[in-house]
Amino acid sequence: MPSETLWEIAKAEVEKKGINGSEGDGVEIGEKSVFFIGSKNAGKTTIILRCLDRDEPPKPTLALEYTYGRRAKGHNTPKDIAHFWELGGGTSLLDLISIPITSDTLRMFSLVLVLDLSKPNDLWPTMENLLQATKSHVDKVIMKLGKTNSKAVSEMRQKIWNNMQKDHPDREIIDPFPVPLVIIGSKYDIFQDFESEKRKVICKTLRFVAHYYGASLMFTSKSEALLLKIRGVINQLAFGIDKSKSICVDQNKPLFITAGLDSFSQIGSPPVSENDIGKLHAHSPVELWKKVYEKLFPPKSINTLKDIKDPARDPQYAESEVDEMRIQKDQELEQYKRHSSKSWKQIELDS
Repeated sequence: MPSETLWEIAKAEVEKKGINGSEGDGVEIGEKSVFFIGSKNAGKTTIILRCLDRDEPPKPTLALEYTYGRRAKGHNTPKDIAHFWELGGGTSLLDLISIPITSDTLRMFSLVLVLDLSKPNDLWPTMENLLQATKSHVDKVIMKLGKTNSKAVSEMRQKIWNNMQKDHPDREIIDPFPVPLVIIGSKYDIFQDFESEKRKVICKTLRFVAHYYGASLMFTSKSEALLLKIRGVINQLAFGIDKSKSICVDQNKPLFITAGLDSFSQIGSPPVSENDIGKLHAHSPVELWKKVYEKLFPPKSINTLKDIKDPARDPQYAESEVDEMRIQKDQELEQYKRHSSKSWKQIELDS
């Protein structure tokens, strides 16, 4: 009989303690899920380990990884469980997004998008592809959940809008992401040395995107002070700890803006002249900002699949017997390809 996975053990433990809550009765469930997506090598694993107080070196995330943490809200109270999922490979493994997002997890689900500020040319396509793929799947799950539990769906939607004050001037313009979203810009220590104009464009663009989707936005680096602030935000998503109300919109400092505290009037218009704006044909505010951003930081046309390391050839997973068999199979495959090629040529000559 195959051994249970870490996910199955954690799930069984939660069910055993009876803290799942009932479906659709509005009771707060004692477990939450936080899904980390984003740029390759942007520090997602480091943030998760920091939040869980684990002093261990981060390892490369090859595909989709899972871990969990426990925390008690008070003395002699059952510990809440937080499930942490992390998608590796940047934008090359979008199909795996569907695994942690299900009708069972969606009600207490949050998304954390980590973007590498040191690579501004990759920033928009990474953000766009990951958010579109995630939203597409979340919308499907919401539709499915709505057929059996419409109350849960309406509670989710109300919860998202609660971040925005009822009298906020942008309430009619924004389009909140269907689940709580936090956008983290990593490697601020490199970003802070960029030219002022480049920093301005990146900051304003990310502020616009975050505000438009009803998300929180913050920058971080290896700085202990910044990591502590990020840890607080993630703990709020994972364990329901009080949300920070601090704000920093100064482009010369690490941004820290909690969802609902920014505004389009404070962000300003896209950083481009009025004449140039008239020449940009956009069908939505997001598309307009995209065109302005990519004018300064054109995306690199790189096949992201080529960037991914083949785990079978990674030295850290080396196993002599398996590797020898792999080499033998590779040689057999090449031999088969050559044989097939000759066969097809012969068929063409005979015909």
